[in-house]
Amino acid sequence: MTFLLILRSQKKHKHHFLFLFKKQKQKSHIVATPWMVILVQVNPGESFTIQRDDGQFQCITGTFLFPSPFFPHLAHPSFSFIAHTSFYLPIYTHPPHGRAAFAHRDERASKTYERLQKKLKERQGTGGGGGGGMALSKDSPPPSPQKSRGTPPSGGDLQNGLGGKGAEEQAQPSTAVTALGKSPERGKETESGELDEEAKALQERLNSICKPVTDIQARGVSLSWVAPSRTEGDDEPKEGEEDPAEPSFTYEVSVSYSGKDGKYKSAYSDVELSATLQDLRPATDYHVRFVVQAMCNCLQGIPSEPVSFTTLSCEPDKPSPPRKASGTKSSLVLQWKAPCDNGSKIQNYILQWDEGKGTDTFEQCYYGPQKQYRLTKLSTASRYSFRLAAKNDMGVSEFSEVVHIMTSCSVPAPPLSPELIQSGVTWLCVRWYRPAGSPKEDEISYVLEMEEEGSGYGFQASYDGDDLSHTVRNLHRSTTYRFRVVAYNAEGKSNPSGVSEFTTAPDRPGCPCRLAVKGKPHPTSFRLTWDPPKDNGGSDVTKYVAELSEGFSGCSWNQVYSGSAVECVCDGLSPGCSYQARVHCISAGGESPPLQVQTPPVPPGPCQPPRVIGKPKAREVQLRWAPPLVDGGSAVSSYSVEMFAPQMEEGREVYQGSEVDCTVGSLLPGRTYGFRLRAANKAGYGPFSERSEVTTGPGAPEACRPPHVTCKSPTCAVISWETPSCNGAAVSEYRLEWGAAEGSMQMCYTGAALSHEMRGLLPATNYFCRVQAVNVAGVGPFSDAVLCQTPCSVPAPVSARPLLYSPSTCLGLRWEAPCDHGSEITSYLIDLGERQPILTGPVTKYIIQNLQPDTTYRIRIQALNILGAGPCSHTFKLKTKPLPPLPPRLECTASSHQTLRFKWGEGPAKAQPTDSLQYHLQMEDKSGRFISLYKGPCHTHKVQRLNESTSYAFRIQAFNEAGEGPFSTVYTFTTPRSPPAPLKAPRVERVDESCEVSWETLPPMKGDPVIYCLQSMQGNSEFKQIYKGSATSYQLPNLSSSTEYRFRVCAIRQCQDAPEIIGPYSSTVILLPPRVDSPGVSGTTGSKAAEAQKPKRSMTDEQFSFLIIALLAVTSILIAVAIQYFVIE
Repeated sequence: MTFLLILRSQKKHKHHFLFLFKKQKQKSHIVATPWMVILVQVNPGESFTIQRDDGQFQCITGTFLFPSPFFPHLAHPSFSFIAHTSFYLPIYTHPPHGRAAFAHRDERASKTYERLQKKLKERQGTGGGGGGGMALSKDSPPPSPQKSRGTPPSGGDLQNGLGGKGAEEQAQPSTAVTALGKSPERGKETESGELDEEAKALQERLNSICKPVTDIQARGVSLSWVAPSRTEGDDEPKEGEEDPAEPSFTYEVSVSYSGKDGKYKSAYSDVELSATLQDLRPATDYHVRFVVQAMCNCLQGIPSEPVSFTTLSCEPDKPSPPRKASGTKSSLVLQWKAPCDNGSKIQNYILQWDEGKGTDTFEQCYYGPQKQYRLTKLSTASRYSFRLAAKNDMGVSEFSEVVHIMTSCSVPAPPLSPELIQSGVTWLCVRWYRPAGSPKEDEISYVLEMEEEGSGYGFQASYDGDDLSHTVRNLHRSTTYRFRVVAYNAEGKSNPSGVSEFTTAPDRPGCPCRLAVKGKPHPTSFRLTWDPPKDNGGSDVTKYVAELSEGFSGCSWNQVYSGSAVECVCDGLSPGCSYQARVHCISAGGESPPLQVQTPPVPPGPCQPPRVIGKPKAREVQLRWAPPLVDGGSAVSSYSVEMFAPQMEEGREVYQGSEVDCTVGSLLPGRTYGFRLRAANKAGYGPFSERSEVTTGPGAPEACRPPHVTCKSPTCAVISWETPSCNGAAVSEYRLEWGAAEGSMQMCYTGAALSHEMRGLLPATNYFCRVQAVNVAGVGPFSDAVLCQTPCSVPAPVSARPLLYSPSTCLGLRWEAPCDHGSEITSYLIDLGERQPILTGPVTKYIIQNLQPDTTYRIRIQALNILGAGPCSHTFKLKTKPLPPLPPRLECTASSHQTLRFKWGEGPAKAQPTDSLQYHLQMEDKSGRFISLYKGPCHTHKVQRLNESTSYAFRIQAFNEAGEGPFSTVYTFTTPRSPPAPLKAPRVERVDESCEVSWETLPPMKGDPVIYCLQSMQGNSEFKQIYKGSATSYQLPNLSSSTEYRFRVCAIRQCQDAPEIIGPYSSTVILLPPRVDSPGVSGTTGSKAAEAQKPKRSMTDEQFSFLIIALLAVTSILIAVAIQYFVIE
C-alpha cells in the first residue's frame, strides 16, 4: 500500500485522519479497492502505528511531523492519537468511482493537462482561503487521481471519505495545515503556491519523455529509455533547505497491432528503464508509445510519439502433420498444407520417415517444393511414421507431430466359429476371435450374420463393426439361432466362419387361470381349484404354490400348498373369518406373478354433482368433482360424466376416466347444459349424481347464409344477406369480401347494414363474395362463397399496336383484340377522318388501299358486337411514304484492263450523313444473274478484279425511305487489252568499239506475240529507236570513245485485230566512255577503271518512297524527344 494523502481535522479534543491509499501489485494487509479512504479517530494522549512504503512500521505518538518521503513540503503540528492502533483493516472504505483504467489516448491526455493548468490558475487567483480549493458537495465522490494531479483537497472539506463537512462542522472554520513557526494564513498561501509550481514542473518533466531505443528480433523486441530529467527552469533549493527528494516514476508501454492510429494495449508497467516484449509475430508492423507517471503526486504525462518497428523474418511455423491421400498395398500418397512462412517464402519441404522400423530414428525421403509425395515399394499391412518440416531463406521450422500411416493388406482369413458368452430370454451375447495370421496393424472389421431356425430367410447381418463381441437383442424366447462371422478390411471380405447354434432362455410363465372355490366352504376348510396358465413361457410348469391371507388387508401371506396338482384343500381355518387366496406357478423360466382372489366388492355410492371451475367459455366448460363417500369395498377406478343438451331428454356420455376433472368441448355459445356423474369400481358403476346446470359464455356468431347478389347493370351489383344466430351476443357489424377468384377475395365492406352496392365492375365477369358476422365475443365464420356473373356489354376500347408496314399508297394496321365483355366481336370500324369509315370483319390486321403518297392520316379503331359499338381507341397519326425515286444515268469515267470506274447522278463523290437517297449497283455474272456490287449513298464506284478485253453488263437502282425504285436499263462496258509488263533495266557490255545490250524475255500474252523496242541516247540528245524486233539482245557498233550512252527497252504487244500496245520503258542504263590511264598506274587502277565503266543503277520509285518515309519517322521521333525533355519536364 502506498500513502498518497493524509489530512487532519480537530473537534473537541479529537483528531481525525484521512488516508488515501492506492493498491499496488504487491501483497498488503489491507484488501482495498483501487482507491480507498480511511478515517482514523485519535483521542488525546494515545498513539497508532502505520506501515510505510518501504515496509517498515512506525509508531506515531505526541507531536507528529509527517514523514518527508510522502510530502516533504508539508509539516504538521502536534497531534493526539489512539493508543497504539494498527490500521491493517479499513475503517471506512469508499467504493471505486466506476472509472476505467487510464486510456492511452493523446487527446484525452491533452484535455487532462489543460484542465490541470486551469485549476492551477484558479487557485493562484483565489489565494489560500477556504482551504485552497473548490468545495465539493456532500454526495459527490472524492476527486479522481486523474483529475486532481498534485492538488490534494483540504482536510476541512473531507469527512469519512466524502466531500463536504459534517452537520456539526459546517459552521466552524476549517483547520489549515501549517508549517512550524509560520502563521496559519501565511502558511496556506505559501503551501498552495509551492504545490502548484512543483506540480507544474513535474508535469513538464513527465511530458518530456523521449522515444525509446529498440532492439528488434523475430519474435520479440527490447526497449530502453531515459528517465525524465530536470529542466533548466527548475528552481534550485535555497541555502539552509534540503534538496527535495526525487519522485519515483512508473513507466507504461502500450502496443498497437492495427496501425499508428489504432487501439493501444498496455504491455508493460513498472519502474525499470527497459522492457522486453515477447510473443510477437515475425515480419509484422508494430507501434509502441510510453506514458510516465509519478507515484507520489498522482501525475501522468502525455503519451510519447509512437515508435514504429517491424519484426524480423524467421523460419516458418511448425507445419501440420501430413495426411494420407490414397494408398495401396505397396504405396502411399501423402499430402500436407503450407504453414505460415513468417515473412519469407517457403522454398522446400523436408519429409522424413522411420522406414517402417518403429524406432525414433527418421530418414529423409523427400526434399522439394511440392505439397504431396508418393512412396512406393512399401511392405503390405505395415505401419510407417512420418514427420514434416518447412524451409525458407531464414532456416528450417520445427518438425510436425509424428503421424502413423498404414499400408493396405490382403483379404483376412476366415475367423473361428463364434462362441456364446451368455443367453437371455430375448437376447444372446456372442463373441469371436481375430483371424489367425492377420497383422496387428491391419484394421479388420466384422459382420455377424444370424439365421432364425425355420424362418427360411437365410443368414441376415445383425452387426457390422470392429468389436469382437456383440449382444443380439429382440429375439424370441426358447428359439434356436445360427450364427457365423465374416471378417473384412480395405481389400475385401473373408469367407464365412463355421456355423454355431445358440438357443435363447425360456421366459417365466403367466398367472394361473380361473382361481375359484370348489364346492361349499366348510367352517374350517375349503377347496381351491385353478387352471394352468395360458402362457407357460416356453417350458413346462413344475410346481404350483398356493397362499392365504386373513382379512382384506393382504399384509401377511402363508403358504398352504406346493405341488404339481391344480387344486388343493385349505384347512385349519377359523370359522366366520374372511380370507384372500393367491396362486403362482414355477417353471424353468422362473416364477409367474400371483393370481389373487377375494370376496367380491359392490359398486360405489353416488357422487356430489359436478361443479364448474372458473368462468364458462363459449364452447367449453371445465368440471371438477369429489370421489364418492362410499367406494363399495374397492377403489374407484373410473368416472362417467353425462351431458344433457338444451331441449334434449336423453344424456350423452362426454367423459370416462380416472381423473376427478375434465373439460367438455364442442359446445354452443350461450346455451344451458345439464351434467351428472357416476363412479365405478371392480363391481361396476354406481348411481348417478344429481344434475347440475351450466350456461356457456357468449360466442362468435354463426355462419351467415349465402348472400344474395342482384346485378343492376354490367358494372354495378347489390349484395344483401340475413342476420345469423348471434350465440348470446348481438351482431355489431358485418364484413363482406369480394373478388374475381375464390382464393383471393378482398375486404370491401364493414358495417351494420344488411346490404352493399358494388360499383366499377367488369361486364361478363365472374365474381365471388362471402359475408361474416362480428359481435363482442369474436368473429364468426364466413358464409359459403357465392358466384355471380355480370351481364354482357359492348367491347372495350381497342389498343392499337405500331404500324405493320407503310408503302406509298397503302397502310398496314395491326391491333390487339379488346375484351369482348361476354359478347363475341363481330367487326371493327376504322375511322380515317374525312374519308368514309371502313368496316372490317373480326380480324386484327387490315391494309388500307388507294391512299395518297407522303400524306398523314388520323386513324381510330372501334370494336362492335351484337350489343353495339364500343368506345373508340385513341387517335394515332400514320403517314404514307413518298414514291420511290427513278434510277440515274450510269456513266463510265475511267477504265483499265482490270478496273472500271462509274459515276451516276448529280452530287459529290463522297456521301453526306444527311443523304436519304441511296443507290444499288449490280453486275451480271456468267450465269446471267445480277449480283450486288455497291449499296450506299455515294455517286461513284470502282469495280476491280476484271478481265481484260471483256464486256460486262451493269444496272443501277435508287431507293430511299419510300422504298426501292425501278432498275435502269442494262449498260454494257468493255475493258481494254492489258499492256505488256515493264522490263528490268537491260545489261550493257562494252566489246572494243561496240557494245552488246541484252534484256529479259516476256512470254506471249493470250496468243499475241511480244516484240521489243530498244532506244539509245548519245550525250544530251533525245532517245532514238535503234532496234525493234523479237530478239532479246542487240550489238551497237562504232561507239565513240568520248561519248556517254544511255539505253532503255520496252515490250510491245502485237494484237491481231487491234493496233500494237506499247508497254512501259525500263529504267535507263548508262554506258560511260573508257578512261585513258598512264602506263605507271595502269596496272594498279585497271580493276577500278573496269568498275567505273559499269553502269550505275538509279533508285526505283519504291526505294525513293521508303527513304522519304524513314526520314519522316526519324524526324518525328526527334521532335517527340525534344518536347518531352524541354516542354513537359
